[in-house]
Amino acid sequence: MSPQFRGYDPRDADAVARLDDWAMRAAGTDPADIPGHGDIERIGSAYLDAGGEFLVGVLEAADTAAFDGADRHRATVETFDGLLVATGGFLPNEDGYDDERTVAGAAELHRMRVAPPVQGRGYGTDLLRALERRAVEAGFSRVLATTARRQERAVALYSGAGYERVDTATYGEYDLVHFEKTPGSAE
Repeated sequence: MSPQFRGYDPRDADAVARLDDWAMRAAGTDPADIPGHGDIERIGSAYLDAGGEFLVGVLEAADTAAFDGADRHRATVETFDGLLVATGGFLPNEDGYDDERTVAGAAELHRMRVAPPVQGRGYGTDLLRALERRAVEAGFSRVLATTARRQERAVALYSGAGYERVDTATYGEYDLVHFEKTPGSAE
């Protein structure tokens, strides 16, 4: 059972915000500490209008038969067409945040989240591949990602998907790891 990834719909707004908050707190990160975190409240203008993309991964009702009633609600957040289990987007790097590196022609991944109880099922990898495909289709030559070192699953996700560690930085109390990948390169 894999999520179906589709573009963000304004009807997803509340579910996306809830999943983002839940996943960040479960990873030991206060969402208020994240630069530019207000973008999660304005996905249309922050991502879509800027030439980026924002995807949501939804399990349709038929795909949730593996969850009993209690697990269904512990494992996911509901949106208008199913259970939201993953989200993420990208922006043209030039439209990213002032405190991040600039790589011309690159897409920068943001807000990659998987519902904590369903992490480890490959949904993050599926989401990452879907975002990479969309970035290539949109004409980007490189994909960038930054995550906190303490988010071990995210570090492992990027490393395992062929991303090269290119730098580290510190932002407040967070040690960050910067990754880059040329889509289509060896994974």
